[in-house]
Amino acid sequence: MTTFTVPTRDQVAPANQDIFDNLQKALGFVPNLYATIAHSDNGLSRFLAYQNAKTSLNNKEKEAVNLIVSQVNGCVYCQSAHLVLGKMNGFSEDQLLDIRKGKSTDAKLNSLVQLSAEITQNKGNASTEAVDAFFAQGYTNENLVDLILQVSDKTAMNFLHNLTQVPVDFPLAPAL
Repeated sequence: MTTFTVPTRDQVAPANQDIFDNLQKALGFVPNLYATIAHSDNGLSRFLAYQNAKTSLNNKEKEAVNLIVSQVNGCVYCQSAHLVLGKMNGFSEDQLLDIRKGKSTDAKLNSLVQLSAEITQNKGNASTEAVDAFFAQGYTNENLVDLILQVSDKTAMNFLHNLTQVPVDFPLAPAL
């Protein structure tokens, strides 16, 4: 299989070099998966604009979606990254483990996690029960649209890592 390399700053387009500089300032490093997107002259800016767009989901909800989608898609890179980001957004180790297992002790978050898992597993389809549970917890049509967009954002990154297998540069997520 082709070996994919992580491009360095001097190997990417000037616009991506600026993004690398911003990521370096904000995060202290350029995550390997973001750097890999920079193989495309326009991909990194396009993806970051999509990823950072406003949403009706709060940061904890987004991290729960990111983590369960990454778990379902078997992406160790994104599982590892979102364990770190989940802690930064207030989740405990036990809560993150539950999310990876497809559940939460918080009823509202549980409905979000379960629907996210079903959407991912079933290529955009979900059971009536999961959809009804989501709405019964107070989520709206706007939230559903934003959930699907969040699933698609994370699925793209999962697919990129699953195909390229670039090195994980976060503390490695333990296997379940």
